Amino acid sequence: MHVHLESCRSMIASVLLAALLAPLALPSDATAQAKEQSRPNVLFIAVDDLRPQLGCYGHEQIVSPNLDRLASQGIVFRRSYCMVPTCGASRASLMTGIRPARDRFVNYLAWAERDAPGITTLNTHFRNHGYYTVSNGKVFHHPTDNAAGWSEPAWRPDRTGILLGNYVSPNVLEMAKTSARGRGPAYESADVADDAYADGRLAQKAVADLRRLKTKGGPFFLAVGFFKPHLPFVAPKKYWDLYRHEDVRLPSNYRRPKDAPDVAIHNSGELRAYAGIPQQGPVPDETARMLIHGYYACVSYTDAQIAKLLNELDRLDLARNTIVIVWGDHGWNLGEHTLWCKHCCFETSMRAPIIIRAPGIPGGKTTDGLTEFIDIYPSLCELAGLPLPEHLQGRSFVPLLRDPDRPWKSAAIGRYGSGDTIRTDRYRYTAYTNARNNPTARMLYDHQADPDETVNVSERPANARLADRLREDLEKGKGVSTKKGSETR
Repeated sequence: MHVHLESCRSMIASVLLAALLAPLALPSDATAQAKEQSRPNVLFIAVDDLRPQLGCYGHEQIVSPNLDRLASQGIVFRRSYCMVPTCGASRASLMTGIRPARDRFVNYLAWAERDAPGITTLNTHFRNHGYYTVSNGKVFHHPTDNAAGWSEPAWRPDRTGILLGNYVSPNVLEMAKTSARGRGPAYESADVADDAYADGRLAQKAVADLRRLKTKGGPFFLAVGFFKPHLPFVAPKKYWDLYRHEDVRLPSNYRRPKDAPDVAIHNSGELRAYAGIPQQGPVPDETARMLIHGYYACVSYTDAQIAKLLNELDRLDLARNTIVIVWGDHGWNLGEHTLWCKHCCFETSMRAPIIIRAPGIPGGKTTDGLTEFIDIYPSLCELAGLPLPEHLQGRSFVPLLRDPDRPWKSAAIGRYGSGDTIRTDRYRYTAYTNARNNPTARMLYDHQADPDETVNVSERPANARLADRLREDLEKGKGVSTKKGSETR
């Protein structure tokens, strides 16, 4: 009996000891699951052709209350620059985290997986580390680009009709016959609901996905790519009505920059594909004002769609643990330098907005730190606690989020066509070369004296040493040190 009693006591003690120790030694898979659950979600919002012309960037005429609200809760990058001012190339560079070159990420048809084979893209990296990744709308230019990086097939809204929506105005087909590529008018104000056009349906799908992902559990990476304000400038009438047409003005630099080389100026061919736009020469002033009005309306329309996502994040109690980033894939010209669209090395094409709100980052601030779009990949990795792939050429801007006024990069580099361009704190310098890398032309703009880039001063004798130094920085590349250079004119 005594032996049996001691055996029972020993067994009970063992059970109690195991119970006490169990919480201290979770199985490895449970530990990994707990870590995965604690990681922040990512709402990754791309906006096609979005200039930094928003209320939160100081443009009071633009009605963008929802992006402005996000900015008040996050960080606004006032000097962020795309790598290539055309959609396919810009997106491929951003999603791979590597720089463009003369033969890589060249035009709007660029594929990330073809131009950079073997490179792990941003979405793939997040999926490889336990995130459920979803693509809605225009994220990569080609919806099947890097398809393995999405947890389910990339989705895009039905874009029936010439004007990218279910609504087609009575005169569209007739007007399309007069355009160079069979397209309808470049703008339209239809008295229809938001979901008559593609971006309204895109917002509906993204909201439904947020609900689904909330129920599913686990961290998610939800990419939503809005099409507007890309041409054509079609948006429901209520967004056009936010602006008085008589208040719409042409840009002050609605002319070619003095001494700009011919290679810097293009014919705005993307716009001239639409009916009612002349094939050569200047766009008539009233047509130009209608285009600008339409662009503003489309910005407000997209702003309203983004609001639906932000509001749903709040409703689902996901906002506190979700990184939200909004970026425009490149800038856009609204008549500046006589140009429309992008496809050039001027500030209006290279500069594009980044707004980010992240858990643990105090909001309501702006930064003037020079930032490149290849910095987005490593920054999201750091915010999510993921390792950084070795191939990345950008630099995480998380330190800049925590201290927006700290010293940062000395330059941002980009390119388009035969031009390579560098933006420093004060200057933009562009070097044009031929296929053998021999110089053919150059531009230099002093943003302290000439922020609208109206006079090319590259050939002034007093600027010879400065131009040479900037060319050397560009060739080295590529001006990414953190030391603040002392620039002299």
